[in-house]
Amino acid sequence: MSARRRDKWKMKKWYTVLAPPVFGNVPIGTTPADEEWKLIGRVIETTLFDLTGDFTQVHIHLFFQIIEVKGENAYTRFKGHELSRDYMKSLIRRKSSKIAAIVDVATKDGYGLRITGVALTTYRCKSSQKRAIRKIMTEVIKKFASEATFDELITAMVFGKLSTEIFQKAKKIYPLRKVEIYKSKLLTIPTPEGPKPAVVLPTPPR
Repeated sequence: MSARRRDKWKMKKWYTVLAPPVFGNVPIGTTPADEEWKLIGRVIETTLFDLTGDFTQVHIHLFFQIIEVKGENAYTRFKGHELSRDYMKSLIRRKSSKIAAIVDVATKDGYGLRITGVALTTYRCKSSQKRAIRKIMTEVIKKFASEATFDELITAMVFGKLSTEIFQKAKKIYPLRKVEIYKSKLLTIPTPEGPKPAVVLPTPPR
């Protein structure tokens, strides 16, 4: 490593990254930067297990985006989540059906998200039954989101309340083995001027 690169690295300051309030503002790691503004927009990945200590939640990956820096702390916003591929593969069974629904929703406090729900049947079902289950998934997700705050929706997706509600209604169409909220992504955030894209890119100071 050249002397110039070593000097540049020494100039970097380490910041503690905190999870959003809905996850208790717990520290989720540290990240270096030579300027605070360069942290804005940076995405940190962790697992729900890292936040709760519950090993049964190790397959739930969470993505947080840094939106503010104060002192040595970097504060984040929930950007989305995704279940691990290995976990999803473990749910697949031969002679059964996998039904996915991708739904764009808006919470009652103005956040826009794209949510992917997955239902797995006990046995292989007909196309008409797949459509009926997908319709129920879509309706439940949209209704729940429209009546929930951003934080309430995050909690319901990550901790299983939303998938349980879908399971209870969709199983009337055809026997189900599992329902999961496989993925979510924050699309827009509320502002006084109206919704704007959620992705915030770092900009140089003036």
